[in-house]
Amino acid sequence: MPDIKTLGERIDALETRLTYQDLTIETLNNTITEQWRQIDKLIRQVAVLGERLQEAESNTGGISNEPPPHY
Repeated sequence: MPDIKTLGERIDALETRLTYQDLTIETLNNTITEQWRQIDKLIRQVAVLGERLQEAESNTGGISNEPPPHY
């Protein structure tokens, strides 16, 4: 049977690991949250650019498949 000192050391080691794991989880959570904010921002920017592109194409009559006049 393990003695009290050995069990105490094991408990200390587990508590230390748990503390580092909690810090790692918190850091990862903050990183993921920030990445989702950036992704949402980029999605909105792409939507705005898509709308601007559609407006520009409708104002110019769209992309023409006709060859240029010098052909």
